[in-house]
Amino acid sequence: MDKQPLTPTDSSSDATAEPSRRKFIKGSSMLLAGGAIAAHNTSVARGAHAYGSDRIKIGLVGCGGRGRGAAIQALNTDGGEVRLVAMADAFDYQLEDALKTIQGQHPDKVEVSKDNQFTGLEAYQGVMASDCDLVILATPPGFRPLHFDTAINAGKHVFMEKPVATDVAGVRRVLEVGKLAEEKGLAVQVGLQRHHEERYKEIVERVHNGEIGDIVTARAYWNGGGVWVRPRRPEQTELAYQTFNWYYFNWLCGDHINEQHIHNLDVINWVMKGYPVQAQGQGGREVRKGPDHGQIFDHHMIEYTYEGAHNPKMFSQCRHIRGCWNQVAEHVSGTKGFADLSGAKLYDNSGKLLFKSNGSGGGHQQEHHDLFADLRAGKLPNETEYGAKSTMTAILGRMATYSGKVVTWDEAMESNQSLADFDSLKSFDQEAPIQPDADGNYDVPVPGKTKPYV
Repeated sequence: MDKQPLTPTDSSSDATAEPSRRKFIKGSSMLLAGGAIAAHNTSVARGAHAYGSDRIKIGLVGCGGRGRGAAIQALNTDGGEVRLVAMADAFDYQLEDALKTIQGQHPDKVEVSKDNQFTGLEAYQGVMASDCDLVILATPPGFRPLHFDTAINAGKHVFMEKPVATDVAGVRRVLEVGKLAEEKGLAVQVGLQRHHEERYKEIVERVHNGEIGDIVTARAYWNGGGVWVRPRRPEQTELAYQTFNWYYFNWLCGDHINEQHIHNLDVINWVMKGYPVQAQGQGGREVRKGPDHGQIFDHHMIEYTYEGAHNPKMFSQCRHIRGCWNQVAEHVSGTKGFADLSGAKLYDNSGKLLFKSNGSGGGHQQEHHDLFADLRAGKLPNETEYGAKSTMTAILGRMATYSGKVVTWDEAMESNQSLADFDSLKSFDQEAPIQPDADGNYDVPVPGKTKPYV
């Protein structure tokens, strides 16, 4: 659940985009006329229709708070018509509520007939079969690899929320599908919205230009009071309950280090121009211990190591405990100075302010402005790799805190860890991937006993 407004994309205004659009449409038409588009690449024709008409039809998969927010932000974009034409959610009441909310914001841009409203665990397939051009994927993140795979194979452009997986198998699948998206000429954007904020882009560029020297250490924080807990409803099966209270089950959420702290980890990866080679850390459950809190920890602290001239370290904290010091931020220190990345400020080693960005924030909205402008300009951004690898950075940290061991990137990626078989989940009457004990409690990781790759 995102609470904070957060590789830059190159967007153009409608006026400057027109030659690119015409060139794109002309190129697509020539390919079609010449029969040069293979069967697996027919998505180019689908995309060309959207660019040519300036009308982009979107489908929404996952109608919770972030899903409806993303749909509204997509409909807020200008430069041509955007219409919401299909919706899916595991729960009918959530879809109905989201439809009312989105219609309240954009009554003239919602064209979702009853036939294009789908519910249940297989509801996503209805959206993929609809005539939408782009799908927004905003379900609990464990489902993301399956839904992403299905969307790309259906020839849809994709906006998918972060994180993009909850286990190594999911990360590997997303990376492979991202390559397929590029082959099929489909755009992919990931909801790591700080990449679309001017202030972040400015400060990261200055760090990359060497204004604080070589990076030696970094700090990243997402410390807060935590999020909602959804009590069990009497009519729910175990699988329905876990899906409903998804934040507290690792197969669905990946722990809050994955669901929230990924933003801060991603910023440090961006600055480092790479990903950590290993992690070690500690964490546990200090205040969230009951059955309603499933399996996840309420605090993590990790030391990540990156490759580089100084073997730079990132010290990462995320905590969900009320009444404590809170901060959501990123900082890096170099040989010539330091940067408050979240504050968009640079300092020299004496503490003198060297630069402060006046750039805008509002990344949640800006990422949609950028994506739809790119599509209309015939550009096809693909943010899959850093979305997947920043997700893997969070999973690596979780492996370290759950096990209490040093965990390397290569060993973790080779493990092919899988927390659930999402492809096999068709109905809430099926057995959930994990089961409570006789007292209603769930298996919780124990550092020193839990193996790193489970």
